[in-house]
Amino acid sequence: MNLVPAQIFLTDTAECVGEVLTAANQQPGSFVEVSGALYAVLERRHRYSLRLGRYRLDGVTLYVQPAEGIEEERTFFEGQWVIGEPDCIFNARSPLIRCAPNPSGPCQGCRYYESQNEK
Repeated sequence: MNLVPAQIFLTDTAECVGEVLTAANQQPGSFVEVSGALYAVLERRHRYSLRLGRYRLDGVTLYVQPAEGIEEERTFFEGQWVIGEPDCIFNARSPLIRCAPNPSGPCQGCRYYESQNEK
């Protein structure tokens, strides 16, 4: 596995929270740990350099959000991981965002929860 240096930035404040060695193919929706804190990857950008007439991957920039509680609320639904309860009509069915009415969660006890089976 090829490890490349990655700079980790928070999406909302653009604050750099650290640098780590990570896989070059780190996907949005995955998790990365920096200094004991867990973050969900929202976006990645690659940095290349031209050496001896060829482009080479020099590093990755990852834009993340804190993942407190997200990992425990993930559900495998229709071939992908989603955050929250996928049977709720408001759920985004995405590994990156839970829903529009309550994006920070949790789904447990949410006043907007409506099951698709009830309609």
